[in-house]
Amino acid sequence: MDNFECINIAQAEQLIAEGAVVADIRDPQSYQQSHINNAIHLSNDSLHEFIQSADMDVPLIICCYHGFSSQSAAGLLIQQGFDQVYSLDGGFELWQGSRPDQCSSD
Repeated sequence: MDNFECINIAQAEQLIAEGAVVADIRDPQSYQQSHINNAIHLSNDSLHEFIQSADMDVPLIICCYHGFSSQSAAGLLIQQGFDQVYSLDGGFELWQGSRPDQCSSD
């Protein structure tokens, strides 16, 4: 994959079931309040460490508030060498509205 792909919730659920990692790029307070189950928080502060320790062959789904900022982050991660990067259409707001049972808080 030379570029990221925008995916819907059903596609994201399938990828998660197959082992994809979800990275939430919202602000720390929003992430702590609620996030997709098992999502990791990814920020400018943690980006370098994440890139160093991540398996770049595992599919990566980027989640933001509404699905816009995640596209820039997905593009950046493709440039860093990740093979399969996806941006979640509708972001966390749509996910939480349609899959509240698949959200947790810290």
